[in-house]
Amino acid sequence: MSLPESERAAQNARRRKAWGKQAANYDKQIGFFERRVLGDHRSWACEQATGRVLEVAVGTGLNLPLYPHDADVTGIDLSPEMLAIARTRATDLGRILDLREGDAHELPFGNDTFDTVVCTYSLCNIPDVERAVGEMKRVLKPGGRLVLVDHVRSTSKVVLAIQKAIEFVSVRVDGDHMTRRPIEQVRGAGFDVQQSERFRAGIVERVVATKP
Repeated sequence: MSLPESERAAQNARRRKAWGKQAANYDKQIGFFERRVLGDHRSWACEQATGRVLEVAVGTGLNLPLYPHDADVTGIDLSPEMLAIARTRATDLGRILDLREGDAHELPFGNDTFDTVVCTYSLCNIPDVERAVGEMKRVLKPGGRLVLVDHVRSTSKVVLAIQKAIEFVSVRVDGDHMTRRPIEQVRGAGFDVQQSERFRAGIVERVVATKP
């Protein structure tokens, strides 16, 4: 169920503040979890991207070095502090990219604009997944590709119990949900799911879907 606008705004404000505080240490923190828990799925996600690409919640730009050189990449993020790091990363790569502040609930682009939308490890934190996925669909061209990687609720009862315990704290601290599964909203939005794979006791899911 989509959140009321006032609630989205309030949750966005809390997340913007949290990500501003975490920005300087984010790469080190997520790098640890990807090496020890989640695995390497960023390269796979970026390899699926073609044409004009939008990355939703680009963060510090960890995916930027992984996109094909001929991809025309635009990135949005809620956090100006995260975007500042992403812009430095893009400059160091020698790439001129459109990186701008923006809200996943209200993407600042016209209908049918992009060939690919990529989102990695972010729908766990975006307040209104249903609305965000709907916006991703809106800005994709017909036949365009949605590429997602996220941590999701585990297929293991033991691991799921641990996730729920962590989530009790993490949602209150920075809005991070451990037990979502965005493929449900992807299907609900009317995408055609082409690929769905789960890894690490089901806690990581990779999805490729197309807009009819």
